[in-house]
Amino acid sequence: MSQTGFYWHERCFWHDQGAIGVFSAPGEFLQPQPASESPDSKRRLKNILEVSGLIDELHVVKPASATREDLERFHSRRYLDALQAGDQGLGGNGGDCAPYTPGSWSAATQSAGLAIAAVEAVATGVVDNAYALCRPPGHHAEADQGRGFCLLGNIPVAVMRARALSQIKRVAILDWDVHHGNGQQSAFYEEPDVLTVSIHQAANYPLDSGGFDEQGEGEGQGANLNLPLPPGCGIGAYEYAFERLVLPAIEAFAPEMIVVACGFDACAKDPLGKMLLNSQAFAEMTSRLKVLAERCCKGRLVLVHEGGYSEGYAPLCGHATLQALAGSNTAVYDPQNDEIAAWGYQALQPHQRALIDHWQTEWERNQR
Repeated sequence: MSQTGFYWHERCFWHDQGAIGVFSAPGEFLQPQPASESPDSKRRLKNILEVSGLIDELHVVKPASATREDLERFHSRRYLDALQAGDQGLGGNGGDCAPYTPGSWSAATQSAGLAIAAVEAVATGVVDNAYALCRPPGHHAEADQGRGFCLLGNIPVAVMRARALSQIKRVAILDWDVHHGNGQQSAFYEEPDVLTVSIHQAANYPLDSGGFDEQGEGEGQGANLNLPLPPGCGIGAYEYAFERLVLPAIEAFAPEMIVVACGFDACAKDPLGKMLLNSQAFAEMTSRLKVLAERCCKGRLVLVHEGGYSEGYAPLCGHATLQALAGSNTAVYDPQNDEIAAWGYQALQPHQRALIDHWQTEWERNQR
């Protein structure tokens, strides 16, 4: 069984966005409610690891927060100054639907610190692979603004630091959150040694990014792959996309490490996505990536927690994912796994096959 690191900190659960619910701003007829991105799904994931005993098989670490030097490799000083000023005042909004209250700076820098520690531990051989239970999430944050519940770019910050310290050079970043991984794309769009892949629900969030035609610029041309799947895709579509494009693209890139923006909002129970995955689907994607990592980059694989807004179901997806990552026999029963798998339209649909086949043809032509 491989040595799997698990990185978490209670501080991350204390981030408070205020009562915004699923809306980006308050309104006269919008009754306040808890924010969709809440600590509960993440805390419940840690709790289920404790109750099942799987956490006892992991190398558990509560690392230091990210430093300002770490953050400035990706984020602008102006943006970081504004975040800190708001944190010391009444709070604010980091950008597009990224509200925060006093105390969020500590949580956000701690969250980035988890990703940093996980990437560094795997890069230097302290552990074989790792999972960072980050909150707030980071895959929408850009250099000069926060977006979509994300204040700091956890993965770009961690990867840029590891590359600056010569711990790693070539990195493949796969984002399977149901929303487009625009943060990683913007961070490495002109970088030839970082491949960014995002498989997401088309035109969900952000509305202005995530198209297949966005494939990088300059020296980074051909190092960005977006798979904007139509709403309603199930297990069959994800399996086919992995087989035909995701795994081959990563293997052809020959990375020294694979980092996953691990959102569970493509699950069938998520309120902010319209996909149909069950917990076993996430375990299967993890297992296939683990095999690929062992073949092409000495098993170096890091999963960084992103979205997932079903407080009841996301923890089951997370446990299945960590069980697969650790190669453990410690399982928990998912009472809806088989039911979801039996739903209609779980099989690969003709329009989904045609779209993925088209992307595969175009991607291979462009790579040549």
